[in-house]
Amino acid sequence: MTAYGNFPGSRPRRLRTTPAMRRMVAETRLDPANLILPAFVREGIDAPVAVSAMPGVYQHTLDTLRKAAVEAVTAGVSGIMLFGVPEDANKDARGTAGTDPDGILQVALRAVREEVGDELVVMSDLCLDEFTDHGHCGVLDADGRVDNDATLERYAEMAQVQADAGAHVVGPSGMMDGQVGVIRDALDQTGHEDVSILAYTAKYTSAFYGPFREAVGSSLTGDRKTYQQDPANARESLRELALDLEEGADMVMVKPAGPYLDILAKVAESVHVPVAAYQISGEYAMIEAAAEKGWIDRDKAILESLTGIRRAGAQMILTYWATEVAQWLGRGRD
Repeated sequence: MTAYGNFPGSRPRRLRTTPAMRRMVAETRLDPANLILPAFVREGIDAPVAVSAMPGVYQHTLDTLRKAAVEAVTAGVSGIMLFGVPEDANKDARGTAGTDPDGILQVALRAVREEVGDELVVMSDLCLDEFTDHGHCGVLDADGRVDNDATLERYAEMAQVQADAGAHVVGPSGMMDGQVGVIRDALDQTGHEDVSILAYTAKYTSAFYGPFREAVGSSLTGDRKTYQQDPANARESLRELALDLEEGADMVMVKPAGPYLDILAKVAESVHVPVAAYQISGEYAMIEAAAEKGWIDRDKAILESLTGIRRAGAQMILTYWATEVAQWLGRGRD
């Protein structure tokens, strides 16, 4: 054979010959410690309720939430992000159930901390959308627009009650200007200096949130385009990143994950704080639906999607498969 360039001396395939070889030279590794489990807890139910658009995902009772937290710990998952689902009768224009110490989310936080203590990083979604009767992430003004600064006052209250209930980390997801700084001040002024903030730094308005809205019983009318980021914009995410860091974010996140791997890579290259990505409900549902049809290999597709997010720079991945995948990884699955 006639040689040209470095061929045949250079053969990259030599490093792909066996599973052991591929594991040894892998540039990106997925570990249970990289995973965070989002979990929904619903008020007023006595048995878990399946989320129809997300096979295998449930709105938990307090008892089944406790069990899910223990399973996550046993599998080696690092964290759990809690979302509260109140009864419709307890929703109002200001989302007061979100700041009620006895509201479903705060009750769930106390229950999980009681069950697992510090063995799992207990995180809390800090947003009003689950608790408002209009479904928006903040307080509305007289014209029906989300009032940024009035909403910040509510977020400060939420941060305090969630920290009081035992949250190790609060995750402000409403994309209000100045939210990280206001929450940091509120936590520090109430003796919660050790509570961390996971900033939803780049949260895009997305078609992939649909199943999530079923999961939280959303009352949303309209859309969130006036506060979530435009999918067309990339530089804007770096501006949001700079502001969140200046305001005191301990960790930053990109959401959704899969459709925004370019944004995730830019963020990861720009910071020296931990970076997370949220593999959202629509990403989950697409793989589950295609696998149910027999069009793709479910398990391989899940691992490939998570590896891609990790490769793009996420140290932490919020995924509804967290416990299942952690169990696979613990068994050394290739």
